[in-house]
Amino acid sequence: MGSTELVAAVRRGDVEAVRELLEGGADPETCDPADGLPLLCAAVAAYDEKVAEALVIGGADPLRRLPDGDTPLLRAVDGGSVEMTTAVLSPSLASKPRAELLARARYWTETDPETELRRRTGAAGPAGRTRVEDPDGFCYYEQITLGGMTVRDGHAGVLIQLEERFGVGAPFDEVLARALSRPDQDHAVWSEAVFRLSRRRYEPTWADAADLRDHPDRLHRLFAADLLRLMSLLGSHDGYKPPAWQDFALFFPWASKEEDPEVLAIVLDAVIDENDEYTEEIEALGLSYATHPDPRVRCVVPSTLSCEDEGSAHARSARLEALYALARDPEPAVRERAAYQLTHCRGETPGINDTLAGLLDDELRETRVHAARGLALRGDPRCVEAERRLRPLDPDGWPDGDLVRAMWRYEEGRREVAEAKPSAPE
Repeated sequence: MGSTELVAAVRRGDVEAVRELLEGGADPETCDPADGLPLLCAAVAAYDEKVAEALVIGGADPLRRLPDGDTPLLRAVDGGSVEMTTAVLSPSLASKPRAELLARARYWTETDPETELRRRTGAAGPAGRTRVEDPDGFCYYEQITLGGMTVRDGHAGVLIQLEERFGVGAPFDEVLARALSRPDQDHAVWSEAVFRLSRRRYEPTWADAADLRDHPDRLHRLFAADLLRLMSLLGSHDGYKPPAWQDFALFFPWASKEEDPEVLAIVLDAVIDENDEYTEEIEALGLSYATHPDPRVRCVVPSTLSCEDEGSAHARSARLEALYALARDPEPAVRERAAYQLTHCRGETPGINDTLAGLLDDELRETRVHAARGLALRGDPRCVEAERRLRPLDPDGWPDGDLVRAMWRYEEGRREVAEAKPSAPE
């Protein structure tokens, strides 16, 4: 009975039921009666990473030999999904399985997926192609279907992952070339290349990436910016982390001259992080891009502008005027960033309440939440109706949790004022 229930749970992708059944004694090596293969193969074929991982944790063998000589893990590599390979990959593998896995991933990386599907299936006609997101929404693949077989185009990312995990990482330039085979920073191959390189020894990898910042090809500069920003965020490697001035010395001049908007947005964002001692320089740079024609650049600008009462009155006025203008930007994402930054303004700030109130009907819910929070923090009663319209709120989520806490402080402040009022004479 447990095996029948486990088959049904795997087929419908019910990971909680799979876990409960395995904990209750169901056999993780149960085969699907439809094809006689282990259920782990069904999860791999369905790209159901969570079920596959639950089966492996429960005892399913990813190296079990199948009738065709493959293993569930080899089938995961064939499928071209980095996440699926991660789900079924054992932390410790003998050298022979490692070599077999690397050879299979390398074969797919050097082969056109559609051509390989035609060879395997003998099917003619056009292949089906769809864009699919990874389970956590951090990257995407192109999924190719032909003759009843399906693969995703992440094989180069799978190869990068396997090489790094087995301690045989390819040279920097080779990993870069694989990333550029899918020239989109949201693609799984690009994302995996950036992530895995970011975990290497800091100094040589940083130097290799920094050498690309003046490359004539924008994609090389984009990859370098993406990798360097992540390395800066991740912190130390091998006990080493350059001081903030070193990051600033690289990113600030680059941001001052970069012409490609996609690259510029990343570099400008990297300038902001952990560079508190360069506030004036960063604000001046941000102001210079406040009216940039590309919204990706304008999205970063609010984070460069402080709402604190620092510097001259003229400087603070210039920052606020820029933020108010960005809060009226035609691009919703820019307004959201501006609204969030305005919630950090304290003290006497002419015009801010009305600017925030003007965002209470914005098309983005996040912007409306920021605006309501900003009004609550400033004691503006318009926050009450704004908060009511946003319900239900998630007190543990973002940005809802910030608004919940701001409303609590607003109500607390009102009660303190009411209690401080003298009682009316009898």
